[in-house]
Amino acid sequence: MRTLLWGVLPYVAVALLIAGTVWRYRYDKFGWTTRSSQVYESKLLNIASPMFHYGMLFVLVGHLMGLFIPESWTDAVRLKEHAYHIISLYGGTVAGVLAVIGIVMLIYRRRTKAPVFRATTANDKLMYLVLFASLVMGMWAKLTNSTFDHGYNYRESIAPWVRSLFTLQPKTELMVGVPLTYQIHVVLALVLFALIPFTRLVHMFSAPVQYLFRPYVVYRSRDESQLGARPDRRGWERTGS
Repeated sequence: MRTLLWGVLPYVAVALLIAGTVWRYRYDKFGWTTRSSQVYESKLLNIASPMFHYGMLFVLVGHLMGLFIPESWTDAVRLKEHAYHIISLYGGTVAGVLAVIGIVMLIYRRRTKAPVFRATTANDKLMYLVLFASLVMGMWAKLTNSTFDHGYNYRESIAPWVRSLFTLQPKTELMVGVPLTYQIHVVLALVLFALIPFTRLVHMFSAPVQYLFRPYVVYRSRDESQLGARPDRRGWERTGS
């Protein structure tokens, strides 16, 4: 089971992520979208969507820092473990709460607004469930294994295991003593990675880069008083009517 969860599952999730994304791009370009439902309801969306996206952005940045910046690097810049723990505990909690509130509001909106609910696919429902469970479990793991003075140091176990995956020599033994809540959180995150290409989350790989280089869109006013004087062309004179 240890080899299956920590030595096989990560590569299966990444393979599905890459292969699914390539397939989706090649054969479902018209479906490569968030399938926006703003036309059905915008008030709640304008509140919930920024909360969720900014919360997820800070959560992602925190995970990248915790997993890919070794403890020796933070020690080198004189950021002690206790200070890092406080930043991670409070900063991560605020970001997680923001993301959770945002996704709860989005789920509530989808469930209570009939047109939005009808536009929700089975894959979307599964995605919301796994994403919500992953966020809640991550916060639970952090809060139940931490105090103000001390917390579980995942940079000595989970982080080296994640980095070992990139060398194709996964150190599965590092995950043996990890608290169960952290293990569940990691498994849910891997499942979420595998689901990304088959849900609306695939839009995270899109960026409107072409907007930086496209020509200006010229709008013409319908107000005749704002139009410049121009002689009528023959055959196009106005008729009095």
